[in-house]
Amino acid sequence: METDLILIIKMIVIGLVQGFTEPIPVSSSGHVMVASELLGLGEQGFTFAILTNTASLLAILFIYRQDIVRLAVNSLNYLKTKDERYKSDFRFVCFIIIGTIPAGALGFLLSDYIAENVSMTTIAIMLFVTGIALWLIRNMKGTKGESDITTKDAILVGLGQAVALTPGISRSGATIISAIAVGMKQETALRFSFMLYIPVSLGGLVLGVGDFMDEPNKADLMIPYLAAFVATLFMTYFALKWFMGVMKSGKLVYFTYYCFIAGILLLIFF
Repeated sequence: METDLILIIKMIVIGLVQGFTEPIPVSSSGHVMVASELLGLGEQGFTFAILTNTASLLAILFIYRQDIVRLAVNSLNYLKTKDERYKSDFRFVCFIIIGTIPAGALGFLLSDYIAENVSMTTIAIMLFVTGIALWLIRNMKGTKGESDITTKDAILVGLGQAVALTPGISRSGATIISAIAVGMKQETALRFSFMLYIPVSLGGLVLGVGDFMDEPNKADLMIPYLAAFVATLFMTYFALKWFMGVMKSGKLVYFTYYCFIAGILLLIFF
């Protein structure tokens, strides 16, 4: 019983790590790998990743629920009526779809290769890359709102999301950095980044259903996995709310310092 309780506690910790790091530009996958190693859990399987990513997805859907409903309703209205009032939201949805394609294609083709060729050194190096990129865009003040986004912008941000398939490269960081770099306002960059997360996460969930059903120990791991799911769900919600405040205050550069420090610690101790 003690061993089961310890496993549940460890899974909760991993869930908290996943939930806190998913919305912020520091790489959730890299942090989960490090935390799993420190807790003696070893590499977490695909099923666990799907469950925790689904928990993060639900939190993000809840936070952006009004935007999602507005975009869906107005896009349908535009398709029905071609009314110019709805065109901006329809275009924004189209750009989300366009921006999803690079990560979806590369994830389908290279996910197994990436998973098999990741080390702590790789994560450390990618954290340095993330930190440098955050430093380069630290003073950029974009002017583009949702109605100003172009197809080129969507593709470039989508390529940023594709690069983030590598552990150590933050998905939110790569997309926000790319969005700011192409001239989006920080608020627009943040919203576009997390709207891009939704279809990618949904796609991973659909593809992972079979792996979950084939999980040999899912009955034994049900309670630990459920604990991790709940921890991830609540922590993602609070972390994203906090990160929104950080973005509004213009303090994104602080994550540069964190990435550099975390990268150095990984190189020293791992």
